[in-house]
Amino acid sequence: MSAIEPAFNRPALEQLLGKRFFYAPAFSLYGGVAGLYDYGPPGCALQANVLDIWRKHFVLEEDMLEVDCSIMTPSEVLKTSGHVDRFSDWMCKDLKTGEIFRADHLVENVLEARLDGDKLARNAPVDVKADKDEKKKKKAAKVTAVRLEDSVVQTYKEILAQIDNYSGPELGELMRTHQIKSPETGNDISEPVVFNLMFASSIGPTGHLPGFLRPETAQGQFLNFKRLLEFNNDRMPFASAQIGRSFRNEISPREGLLRVREFTMAEIEHYVDPAKKDHPRFSEVANYKLNILPASVQLSGKTDLLNITVGEAVEKKIIDNQTLGYFLVRIHMFLTKIGINPDRVRFRQHMANEMAHYACDCWDAEIHTSYGWKECVGCADRSAYDLTVHSNKTGEKLVVRERLPEPLVEEKLQLEINKKVFGPRFKKDAKAVEEHLAALDETTLEGLKKSHDEAGTFAINVNGSSFDITKDLITSFEKVSITTHIREYTPNVIEPSFGIGRILYCLMEHVYWTRPEGEARGVLSFPPVVAPIKCLLVPLSTNEVFVPILNKVSAQLRRSGVSSKVDDSGASIGRRYARNDELGTPFGITVDFQSAQDDTITLRERDSTKQIREKIEVVVELVKEMCEGKTTWEQVSAKYPAFVSQEVAE
Repeated sequence: MSAIEPAFNRPALEQLLGKRFFYAPAFSLYGGVAGLYDYGPPGCALQANVLDIWRKHFVLEEDMLEVDCSIMTPSEVLKTSGHVDRFSDWMCKDLKTGEIFRADHLVENVLEARLDGDKLARNAPVDVKADKDEKKKKKAAKVTAVRLEDSVVQTYKEILAQIDNYSGPELGELMRTHQIKSPETGNDISEPVVFNLMFASSIGPTGHLPGFLRPETAQGQFLNFKRLLEFNNDRMPFASAQIGRSFRNEISPREGLLRVREFTMAEIEHYVDPAKKDHPRFSEVANYKLNILPASVQLSGKTDLLNITVGEAVEKKIIDNQTLGYFLVRIHMFLTKIGINPDRVRFRQHMANEMAHYACDCWDAEIHTSYGWKECVGCADRSAYDLTVHSNKTGEKLVVRERLPEPLVEEKLQLEINKKVFGPRFKKDAKAVEEHLAALDETTLEGLKKSHDEAGTFAINVNGSSFDITKDLITSFEKVSITTHIREYTPNVIEPSFGIGRILYCLMEHVYWTRPEGEARGVLSFPPVVAPIKCLLVPLSTNEVFVPILNKVSAQLRRSGVSSKVDDSGASIGRRYARNDELGTPFGITVDFQSAQDDTITLRERDSTKQIREKIEVVVELVKEMCEGKTTWEQVSAKYPAFVSQEVAE
């Protein structure tokens, strides 16, 4: 599969999006702030339509429980979750100018530019990434035609194949080894240092309660697990879902909506029994093929995609379990439903070093754009990490209790303490030591019993202090038969996490094209189901005879739930259609003098520009059905005769 779309004119697309106010830099009157954007009317409508499909595709079809949790999060919560200590990227800077770079992006940028320079020197085609933004140009490494040794080319390709797997010190070593400098100045670069990506704040007037703007929507869902489980009548498995704003203080925001500091996320937390990660609907998707890039391939320095059914990938343990595989397919179905080109989607498995601190396996749905492959959806197996750490911190059990069909009889080591001696011996630490002993697993207890039997004592570490447990502190340390009627376990979590802004940008790139008549005639071929405006109403002229008909058609479209817009400006009909092609409006209705006589109107389809002519009621119903995905223009044009010209003159 070829990932590169030749001659894509990104500046033309960005000009169109700005002109039609899909989105624009925030606070531009004050010079703007990198990584912050405002959505205009078409951008808001596009996002709302995509989120509506997301809700139907996931929340409704999968019977999920939707929540809306607080954005402001106490520091203690994110300290427990690991974000305070580990939610970070590696940052470096130009030692003379102080310009900041994200270390892995800098290495990637420079090496890609050198490979492009090698292609130029060999007269090979280069994927040129045009950019009109001068600030972005400065961040990009200059491409100079210099032929590299074949071994160097291979080394660079191997580094880029696993760029996400390097630690900070390893990135520093790469910079030194390959003499990577500041792209604009050529100055030396500092060693990479850790930079936490969360926005810090404080809660309340005293400033004594530190907090953060949430970096993800997940933690609120985990903290409400008990309530959600109870709401679901204690049935497992189940899923919660949330759509909302998240914030990340990106080191070097760039590439428009692809890397921003405030963004909309849609996240799912699917709770599953760790002993049974099968999915009841997996058979429905087992034969669905995906393009995947396993970690093993990346570690070998390659990026070759494997086209494989998800059933085979799970069977071979490339994808860890059925539930993870099921959601990868559902993610792919969603992306293609809203208009993403399926040939430009791949699922890349995380390598060990890039895995989030909470994940044991993770796949990214990456979409190819003029900027290269961009992660838009992450699907992680978070194991029992989050529920476990929050339970340990708060003392609240975040578990599932299930009655067993048959009682389970097990031989287990049981340690009983002598409380008469235990309390006076350890005083204020007695409770913590006792709780630590009670929480030890079977394997650890067996090791301690061996020391107890051989030496008469063993040591444990509690909260950084060592305590000797001698024989006089123990009344019994033997295997006993325990009959269990209730199984208690902490669920594992499979988490699909969607970056909505990134998906929107990729969608706009994938559906953009220009008509052969000229570069100025841009078209956004949104599927009708996501198009910001579904139908354009165009009167032939400003003649008053058209007003009642326009009102009638507009009212019927509104009652059918179809968004429409009237363009009664003095421009030609062709110009008015062209303006709305730029907005991605899939259908256009023209009202003319024949409409005033026989109640017929013409219906134009955006991409083909072909038309049919039928009664108002028929056209409105056809538009409604096409916008709901119940029929297609191909089916409509096959059923109804093509319209060529108006029969009635003024």
